[in-house]
Amino acid sequence: MTNFRRQTLIKMFMLFDLGIMAISCLAASVQVWHLTASDSFASFFSMRVKVLNILLVLGLFYVWHVIFSAFGFYGSRRLGDRKQEVVDVLKAVTVAVLVLAIVRPIFRVEMITPAFIVVFWAISSVSLIGCRLLIRVFLASLRRHGHNLRHLLIVGTNSRAEEFARIIDGRPELGYQFIGYADEEWEGNRNFAAQGKSIVTGLDGFSEYLRAHIVDEVVIALPMKSLYAKAACIVGECQEQGVVVRGLSSLFDFQQGRVDANELDTTRVLTYNANTCDGVPSVFKRLLDIMGAMTLLILLAPTLLIAALLVKWDTPGPALFVQERVGLNKRRFRMYKFRTMVANAEKQQLALEKLNEADGPVFKIKEDPRITRVGKFLRKTSIDELPQLLNVLKGDMSLVGPRPLPVRDYKAFDQDWLHRRFSVRPGITCLWQVHGRSTTTFGRWMELDMQYIDNWSLWLDLKILAKTLPAVVAGRGAV
Repeated sequence: MTNFRRQTLIKMFMLFDLGIMAISCLAASVQVWHLTASDSFASFFSMRVKVLNILLVLGLFYVWHVIFSAFGFYGSRRLGDRKQEVVDVLKAVTVAVLVLAIVRPIFRVEMITPAFIVVFWAISSVSLIGCRLLIRVFLASLRRHGHNLRHLLIVGTNSRAEEFARIIDGRPELGYQFIGYADEEWEGNRNFAAQGKSIVTGLDGFSEYLRAHIVDEVVIALPMKSLYAKAACIVGECQEQGVVVRGLSSLFDFQQGRVDANELDTTRVLTYNANTCDGVPSVFKRLLDIMGAMTLLILLAPTLLIAALLVKWDTPGPALFVQERVGLNKRRFRMYKFRTMVANAEKQQLALEKLNEADGPVFKIKEDPRITRVGKFLRKTSIDELPQLLNVLKGDMSLVGPRPLPVRDYKAFDQDWLHRRFSVRPGITCLWQVHGRSTTTFGRWMELDMQYIDNWSLWLDLKILAKTLPAVVAGRGAV
């Protein structure tokens, strides 16, 4: 499945879920208020300020969408069981209902009574659970036809590895594209090629293979008694690069992140995930992103308009600079900024490489000749970064997270631990921005990113946001 088709399908699921919530709301109002279907919403929209009520309904739908996304409704549940999915749906609907309970006193919505909340929770829970189970059947059908696949690499060529590969091949509804095995040659795998099985890399070249190829998940199936140290090293390499690791053994000493267990037929599979930005707190992180981005876009609309006009007036070229950046799990996206350089700045960079003043793979020049007059002011005040609020709304970025790097800088990474910064969604600001920005060395910058990932919490995000404004006003480290 192409990324466009996959995203289209996901968007359809999102709209379908919101439709269920709307129908559940209507059914609850009919039940509680003893109204006809045509009366219920008509009476709601006739209350007080009509425009405000319309915006309130749209806002609720958007918040519900964010809640469902944060609880993993639209992510992969290939090895997740139905019971866990039911629990997640109940949690998500409960949070959605709590939002309604908060909305009632703020906007004085008479329709939202305790009885309405209970009935709405029951109807929406049952409806969504039923639909999610049907979606499971639908997705299984899609995957059987080769869509919505994840690239899987198995480390090891013993009987356990072959058995797991056999299960994967026999369960196309799981949606895995089996890349092959990673292992050294030994007596048991000398005839692999003749059997149509592929060893794509040796254990010594595993890290290099991981850097050069798309690998979504790695399954460790090495014999622990003789190769524990090697297996632990491979887990560390995957952890460094932000790749999801699954193990057929519980002998790993996993220092960071979390471990989840799932049953696949008769095999117990452990999932090691280095990303700590997950679970219920991530729901509120995403809500903070959306509410913050929407509020800032509305409040700063005049500033955005003036900045765009100044860029167009200063030099020929578009107001926005759009560049491909490396984001979550090394997926690429188009990041927006106000243009601060001449229109053909990227073409001129090669000739300026010898003037690079930054250490590490990044490119920085204090007195960059490509920067325009208006661009210098926009950079000093960080106004050039404001269009990235659109990236936040789209889900490509967060308000807080490691800065997204250009493809050029990413390709120049020469240490695997640097790749773990791609295991979280990139952000507009992070610890680097409040600790000197461009005056900070590349090594210190990366250390701050790892510090953020390892110690992430909502409170940390709020502290960084609070410290960002003074840093921007002071213009510390801006180039």
